[in-house]
Amino acid sequence: MTFNRYQGLITTALLGALCAPGAHAQSTATEAAPTPGYNTAIPQNVLTPVTIPTRIGNLDFIDGVPTKATAQLAFDNLDFLRGVEVFLSLMPAASIEAIRRGNVELGATKSSQATIYDQLADSNPLLLTANTDTVYAFAILDLETDGPTVVEVPPGSGPGTVNDAFFRFVVDMGVLGPDRGKGGKYLIVPADYKGTLPKDVKHGGEYYISRSPSYVNIVVLRGFLVDGKPDAASKMFRDGFKVYSLSKVHNPPKMEFINSSRQAFNTVHANNFVFYKELDHVIQKEPVGFIDPELRGLAASIGIRKGETFAPDERMTKILTHAVAAGNATARAISFRSRDPRSQLYPNSQWRASFIGGDYRWLGGDGLAGRDLDARTSFFYMATVNTPAMAAKLVGKGSQYAITSADSAGEPFDGAKNYRLNIPKNVPAKDFWSVVLYDPQTRSELQTSQPFPGKNNKRDPLIANADGSVDLFFGPTPPQGKDANWMQTVPGKGWFTIFRLYGPLESWFDKTWKPGEIEEVK
Repeated sequence: MTFNRYQGLITTALLGALCAPGAHAQSTATEAAPTPGYNTAIPQNVLTPVTIPTRIGNLDFIDGVPTKATAQLAFDNLDFLRGVEVFLSLMPAASIEAIRRGNVELGATKSSQATIYDQLADSNPLLLTANTDTVYAFAILDLETDGPTVVEVPPGSGPGTVNDAFFRFVVDMGVLGPDRGKGGKYLIVPADYKGTLPKDVKHGGEYYISRSPSYVNIVVLRGFLVDGKPDAASKMFRDGFKVYSLSKVHNPPKMEFINSSRQAFNTVHANNFVFYKELDHVIQKEPVGFIDPELRGLAASIGIRKGETFAPDERMTKILTHAVAAGNATARAISFRSRDPRSQLYPNSQWRASFIGGDYRWLGGDGLAGRDLDARTSFFYMATVNTPAMAAKLVGKGSQYAITSADSAGEPFDGAKNYRLNIPKNVPAKDFWSVVLYDPQTRSELQTSQPFPGKNNKRDPLIANADGSVDLFFGPTPPQGKDANWMQTVPGKGWFTIFRLYGPLESWFDKTWKPGEIEEVK
């Protein structure tokens, strides 16, 4: 008993010593003088000073409470920041809306009315980085009006895609879709549709079925040239591309096609206050759940709320006018002067990737870093159509892109100067390659006396060098004897270019082949 009692006393003493604050901690707490106005010492990083100088001006406080002037300054700044973020984060929705409006401008007001580029996409319309090498066919679906909608894709169709009203991927079609270029029937269904549906192909049915979170969806099909001409692809779409409501499957409306070649119209979203009006139309049209509460809240914070009129007062209109200007400048900085090291395709090169991050959802592959916001902005400010094929390594299929807006010295291209680009021999493109010039203002094809500001190795009779490489020339006038390889530029205007490979081969992906740098010719 004596031994056990002694052991218990020791144990109690040890536990007490472990639990008691150390002598150093006690002296520190005792020695720290109370902060004036408090009974204890308050860490300085918790307190707000009387005045704080910032980039938006001096912020003044009365014992932590902002003055009226500081509160107003803070609210103005908050509204400005949110206006900028709405532009950057909801740009994909405004871009789809701009395409829809462009189709309406051409007379395509129903899903059974498609726009088609029978003579290819020339430089008259404003289309974000459209190519001059494939026949486009566009249809705008309205699942609110039509319900589940059938899209028939003809055999032989090139890459095709359906994107929702936020430019999110819904399904691929054609050569990269589940029909593998053999043609097929696709059924696009509203996310909240509860009715009976036919069987999917994988269950023995005849439809490839996909659900979309939005009512408006865009269908984009591309057809390849045959013998350098668009005629076969145009006929293929006019004969076999059909869109109609599932409810009219037994008596579908006749498909109408509107030739969009050689017409001037706009499909590019606004970069001024009108942007917010374009976005408001999307928010009013689409179901509440088509974007998450975070994005809805962001739009609502500047007055864009479903079921309510967007009517900012004079103060808010002024702030948003400044915000969209800053947002536009930011998007242009991200797109033309990228600071993302992943954008550089090769060391010491001006060629950049147009699809940064390798994930069509902009989640960086593993999603650990969340949404890759700047990469998403970089893509949608310059381009349209979102598909996993853009990020996937598909040897001999699909297409790959390289973009540059600066010469070998890193200077932006000047339309008054002359430049040369060497394309080495054995270009790793199973189908063909092309180079197209674009306007940095509109991000659409550069408008010159050449209606198609690009060159295509299958369509154009390019002059090759003795070593098999090809030199392309850019400038106001062609170099002597090189008209076939020349693309016109405009003095007083800049330009940028995209190099495309259709059916890219392994040496493109492993980078053992690469295009030359664009050099100024003096």
